[in-house]
Amino acid sequence: MARIRTIKPEAFVSESLAVVTLTAERTFFGLLTQADDQGRYRDHAAIIAGQLWVLRPEHTPAEVEKDLAQLADADLVCRYKGPDDKRYLHIVTWHRHQKINRASKSRIPACPRHNDPDGAPVDTEVVEAVAPVPSITHGDVADYVPNPREGGRSGHGSAPQMDATSKTPRQEAFSEPSRELQGRVLETVVTPHGPDLGPRIMDLGSTPSGGAGAPAADTVSAKQLIAEYSAACTHRPPQDVLGHLGREVRKLLAEGIAPDHIRAGLVLHRTKGKHPSILPSLVHEAMNAALAQPVIHRPWTNPADVEAAYGEQL
Repeated sequence: MARIRTIKPEAFVSESLAVVTLTAERTFFGLLTQADDQGRYRDHAAIIAGQLWVLRPEHTPAEVEKDLAQLADADLVCRYKGPDDKRYLHIVTWHRHQKINRASKSRIPACPRHNDPDGAPVDTEVVEAVAPVPSITHGDVADYVPNPREGGRSGHGSAPQMDATSKTPRQEAFSEPSRELQGRVLETVVTPHGPDLGPRIMDLGSTPSGGAGAPAADTVSAKQLIAEYSAACTHRPPQDVLGHLGREVRKLLAEGIAPDHIRAGLVLHRTKGKHPSILPSLVHEAMNAALAQPVIHRPWTNPADVEAAYGEQL
C-alpha cells in the first residue's frame, strides 16, 4: 500500500540524483511512496513497473531494471538478497530524511550491509561523530542506573537526595551527551502502555486485520499478480478487464491454488485475449493438461506384397 512521504526541496538540487536519468529519478521518488516504514521494498522490476509505471506501458520492466541499476550505482538504493533467496532493496538515506511517527516493524529482512545484527540502521557518519562516554567511578555512582519509573532510583544502588542548587559528581557524570544516535528509528515503538508491535500500515501482500492469521513474508496477492500481468502487456488492458481478472485471481488464491499456476493461466489469457471469466479454465489447463503427443504423418504407399496385405479381398 502506498504511503504519504516527504520530499525535501533540496532533492531537486541533489548531486546524487543529478547523475541518474529522469526516469530513474521518478522511480526513486516512487519508491519513497512504496517502501515500508524502514525504507525497504521488493527488488522486482516487474512489480515496481506495475506499481509506479502502470499508466506508462512504454516504460517496461526492463527499463525499470535500468533505473534500479543507476540508483544502486549512485548509492541511492542498496540491493541485496535476503535469507529466503529473494531480492530486496532499501533506500540508503531513509532514516536521515523520513521521520515516521510510530514506525511499523518491517516484514522484509534487513540489509546485511547497512544494518547491525539487530536490524537497526547504521549511519557511519553519525557513529564517528559521537564521542565515547567516560566510565563513572564516583563512589556508588558506578552502580547507579537511572530508572524513570522509580524517580531515578534502581535496585543496584541508592541515589541520595540532592539540593536543587547543588551540583554533585553524579550530576557531572550524567551531563554527557546521550549515546543514542540522532535520527535512529527503532522498529519497535515503546508507548506508555507497552511496546507497539502491530503494523500501522500493512505491507504489500498482507491481508486485512481480523483474518485467519498473519501472512508470510513471501505471500503473493491478487494485486501483485495483476500488476505483473498488466506490465507484461503491450498496451495496458481496460480497467474493467483488470478488475474482473483481479476478482477471479482472488477466488483462485482463496481456494489455495499456487501463485505459479495462476501466473501460467494469466500468460495463456494474455496470449489468447479471451474473456476474464475463463481464467479458471486456463489455470486448470496450465495445471493439468497433458502435453499433446505429436502426430506423425506418413504418406500412403502401395504395399510391396499385395496378396499378403489384402488377402482375398482383391
